[in-house]
Amino acid sequence: MNQKDEMLRIGVVTTTHGIRGEVKVFPTTDDVSRFKKTDEVILVTRTGNLTLHVERARFFKNIVILKFKEFDDINQVEGFRKCDLMVTRENALPLAEGQYYLCDVIGCRVIDDEENKEIGTVTDVIETGANNVFEIRTETGKEVLFPVIPECILKVDTEKKEVIAHVMKGLMELN
Repeated sequence: MNQKDEMLRIGVVTTTHGIRGEVKVFPTTDDVSRFKKTDEVILVTRTGNLTLHVERARFFKNIVILKFKEFDDINQVEGFRKCDLMVTRENALPLAEGQYYLCDVIGCRVIDDEENKEIGTVTDVIETGANNVFEIRTETGKEVLFPVIPECILKVDTEKKEVIAHVMKGLMELN
């Protein structure tokens, strides 16, 4: 596993907030309350990673306003726009039964539940408003999209790197 796989993105800095070193963060996590529970984050900047400590987290509409212990001035945080906020796996929130991190699905083999044969490999997870979509590259190189709904994705086993899917009628022809 490389260093990138050891970190999970929880947000993206959008802009500064006020003059005391706060930043606005667009959350990319399902549980925004995690910002209140997180002490340490990694800010991925163009010049390298910075380990920062969350002093305070506030919520405004769909944005999180964060104050880091390391910064007290707007000038210190202005260069962080569009930088990813990450946590290490050890600082990630624990997963409930049946849950998985989206990044762990990429590279999983997709198996047809009826024919028990490999359809392809998950190459991306597209996050839509309604449900996620697995982008799958078949053995012939064709890209197909499977909605992550109970009728289609039956089981995700990131330990085995395997997804069991029901190929809904017409799904392979749609893509």
